[in-house]
Amino acid sequence: MSPTPPDQRLDDMELRLTFLDDAVSSLGDSEAMQSQRLLKLENALSELRRELAALRTSLSDDAHDEPPPPHY
Repeated sequence: MSPTPPDQRLDDMELRLTFLDDAVSSLGDSEAMQSQRLLKLENALSELRRELAALRTSLSDDAHDEPPPPHY
C-alpha cells in the first residue's frame, strides 16, 4: 500500500470540511426551528394556565352564589 499523495489528502480533508460545514449549518437551522417551536409551546401553556385559572375562578364563584336547595 503506497502512501496517499499530499494533494489527494488535502482534497479529502477539504471534502470532509465541506460535509462538516453542511452538517453544522443543518444543525443550526434545526436548533432555530426547535427554539421557535419551544417558544410557541411555552406561550400555549401559559395561555392554557390563564384559561384554567379563569375557569376555576368562575366555577368557584358560581357555587357560592347558588341558593341552598329547596329542602333546607
